[in-house]
Amino acid sequence: MPEYEPNLTDAPIPEMRIRKPQAAQEPATPKRVISIHAHPDDQEFTVAGSLAKWARAGSEILSVIVTDGEAGSNDPSKDGSFRTELAGIRREEQLRAAHVLGIQETVFLHYPDGELEASLRLRKDLTRLIRKFRPEVVVCGDPTVRFYGNSYMNHPDHRAAADAACDAAFPSAGSRLSFPDLLEEGLQPHNPHRVFLHGSDRPDVWIDITETLPVKIEALRQHRSQIGNEDVGKRIRGWAAEDGKKQGLAYAEAFRVMIIVDEPPDRD
Repeated sequence: MPEYEPNLTDAPIPEMRIRKPQAAQEPATPKRVISIHAHPDDQEFTVAGSLAKWARAGSEILSVIVTDGEAGSNDPSKDGSFRTELAGIRREEQLRAAHVLGIQETVFLHYPDGELEASLRLRKDLTRLIRKFRPEVVVCGDPTVRFYGNSYMNHPDHRAAADAACDAAFPSAGSRLSFPDLLEEGLQPHNPHRVFLHGSDRPDVWIDITETLPVKIEALRQHRSQIGNEDVGKRIRGWAAEDGKKQGLAYAEAFRVMIIVDEPPDRD
């Protein structure tokens, strides 16, 4: 009988094969980021931890708020005339929140709250800002997600803003003959490298926001007209813990990242 030669498949599984999966590596800090959302406070509820982290690391960040949030009140003592006053309140709250996060500039586009559509006009306005600011990363919601479980229906303004932001990021911002009058304004085509979609049901990138979670909560507290006296930190910590759990992170924000330019960001 020939001498027995052990089959490697019979050998004990090395310890390295049974280690718990490690959290996915975070992408490099982008040099320039444009964050696009429908209402004041949308950004703070969703991606403020990541924006604060990037700002601390030196990112230039432009925040774009498409509406002034003037429909954001159910106070029975108010009527339609309150919309103008509330718009001013919410713009000031947004600017205070941006200061807390370290965001350098905020732009309000003044579209009507509650009536937003992913129109060509909005896409062009966002294309103009992307070509002017020339970000590596665009951050917005996932326009394909309408329902979150059975307890939250995504606001139509959120979906419209995200839809227009995605279409502006690709193809409009990088297509030379899209909106050709932008060339006459001196705005050359620009392709962002990545689009970070929050609220996706298929996330593939997680940002560890453990250190900036208190900053996110403090920024959100600036939106007093919306949260009142709620202990909003409890809700935000719960969401961030849930996002981080599967990646072994205490607190995280989750994104689906779409790759537009498949090459490392320019660090020069």
